[in-house]
Amino acid sequence: MKRASLIVAITTLLLAGSPEAAERKPLFQDHTTLKAVLTAPIAQTYAQRSSNVRLYHPGQWTYIDANGESQRLDVSIRIRGNFRKEYCELPPIRLNFKKGQVKDTLFAGQDKLKLVSPCQNGLESQQDLLLEYLAYRTLEILTDYSFGTRLIRLSYVDSDEKKKSWTDLVFVIEDDSDVAKRLGIDKARVAENRFEELDRPRTALAELFQLLISNHDYSVLQGPKGEYCCHNSEMFTRKESADKRIPIPFDFDMSGLVNANYASPPAHLPIRLVRTRLYRGLCQPDDVMQDAVAHMLSKKDEILELFQSQEDLSRLTRNRSLSYVKNFFAILEDDALFKEEVLDRCRGRERLQAMMDAEAAAAAEAETN
Repeated sequence: MKRASLIVAITTLLLAGSPEAAERKPLFQDHTTLKAVLTAPIAQTYAQRSSNVRLYHPGQWTYIDANGESQRLDVSIRIRGNFRKEYCELPPIRLNFKKGQVKDTLFAGQDKLKLVSPCQNGLESQQDLLLEYLAYRTLEILTDYSFGTRLIRLSYVDSDEKKKSWTDLVFVIEDDSDVAKRLGIDKARVAENRFEELDRPRTALAELFQLLISNHDYSVLQGPKGEYCCHNSEMFTRKESADKRIPIPFDFDMSGLVNANYASPPAHLPIRLVRTRLYRGLCQPDDVMQDAVAHMLSKKDEILELFQSQEDLSRLTRNRSLSYVKNFFAILEDDALFKEEVLDRCRGRERLQAMMDAEAAAAAEAETN
């Protein structure tokens, strides 16, 4: 039986998000491409990529609002990131707005924003940037438990005139504190997670999403040495169930969907190319996996339309990415293939069985009492 038959409305409601979720702030309520100009000492900012001290540099942010009028805000910028900060010709930066000044503007409620730019000059990096943006947008379609994004056609103007002006497509990412407020959840600052501490439905959905984009550069169990858990997965909890942690994925430039020229799988994995899908998710109860699959299939057409309608993708990139995403859904729609590619490859099978046995025993004891 095809897995599409499992799609039911209740699954969509449960996995898509939180019933009490608030709206995203104005900047992230619209997915039209914003036009903006950043005027700042950009060369000075980029020069700090290898420094342990990252200072903010003052500048101005000018954007075109919904009425077609130019609006100007003060902003400070500094270098950010880890790998891309060192490797990329155009490293990512952080924008720091003045809270009092953004009131009643498109940027109302914004303070510090991560800005993601193409890694290098040229069309190839711009297409990579768009594909990473579409990965974020795909997760937004799947669930409210995601980081909002906004695509911007940004002109860079170096106020010191040490770099020539240029224009690129970039995107900004919703701040994690805003995600927490919107969903009524708290950030979990923990060193690591145990299997039983993870919210099963939301972890299953997050890890199937990682398979969709073929991202192997993440963990829901631990973070890099000396950092909070988890690697490329922000952890959150609910006050009423603080022992269950919810992973929200981010940072997808190493994924097979993007296929950046610098991306490679972790050395311990038995694959050579990031485009090769390899499920690294935790084993989950059958009903949890079925619900996650059903929910993803219910969003298939919307996700395909997202890629089809992104006008800035080249024809080659659009066709290649659509084929890649369709191949993922073909796995979900075929029981035998899903078993081979996902169920037989999940991690922690014995641990899951032990947990389920313990839960069954506890339930039986509660009934007798």
